[in-house]
Amino acid sequence: MSQQPLRLLILGAHPDDAEFHAGGLAVIYRQLGHVVKMVSVTNGGAGHHIQSGQQLVDIRRAEAAAAGRVIGAEYVTWDFPDGSLLPTLEVREQIIREIRTFRPDLVLTHRTNDYHPDHRAVGQAVQDASYMVTVPLVVADTPILEHDPVVAYMVDTFTKPCPFEPDVIIDIAPHIDTIARMLDCHRSQVYEFLPFNRHYADQVPGTDEEKLSWLRQWYSQRVAKREDRFRTNINSQIGEVRSGRIKFIEAFEISEYASAMDDDQRKKLFPTCVEA
Repeated sequence: MSQQPLRLLILGAHPDDAEFHAGGLAVIYRQLGHVVKMVSVTNGGAGHHIQSGQQLVDIRRAEAAAAGRVIGAEYVTWDFPDGSLLPTLEVREQIIREIRTFRPDLVLTHRTNDYHPDHRAVGQAVQDASYMVTVPLVVADTPILEHDPVVAYMVDTFTKPCPFEPDVIIDIAPHIDTIARMLDCHRSQVYEFLPFNRHYADQVPGTDEEKLSWLRQWYSQRVAKREDRFRTNINSQIGEVRSGRIKFIEAFEISEYASAMDDDQRKKLFPTCVEA
């Protein structure tokens, strides 16, 4: 590990986006003594079929904070309304302030291709903020960065107008249990709203122990699809012999709107547990 801990900032649209898409990298960073901050840009207030209003916002904010505590990371939930986020100047400026204040080495966020308009809005706002973090007269109340950080997109399944291109792939198999425990904190989502919304509520078991086991399997099944999709990329980046042992991955695409990344930075910013 470098003498100065690295700083990872994950800007997701909703509480639980960070864990689902980048929980493995967050766990690796914390195990190496690096600093991780996860942000939900929206308040999560549209993510339920029974709860609503401030009560739901409070629930989701508490769930996110609990998920962060699993790995010793800060997890904050902003106040922008869930389900109606736009890449406004106000959103962009808050992201600029966050990046300048936290001073991350690496920022993770959504692409502008995604099923959820809030995801697309966050991705667009981060693109728009990337260069502006170095401009003194933009958000002049917060000191600038001399250089913008590396920004990477978390994986998605969309192909139009352009598919996700994985520049970095990491093995997260050793961390599946920890990621599941983080997701388990978002009980209003993983055991209530998502099963209702995706029509599998009858599959959710009754006891907490059974739920966590079920959630681990549910998450693993979804992550395993990434390995099938990116098999060629895994072989080219990790090697066919080693890649044959890899079942669960996270993938990231480097944004062209922020700092470029060379091979040394890649190894530093995306540590992997894969051994030769």
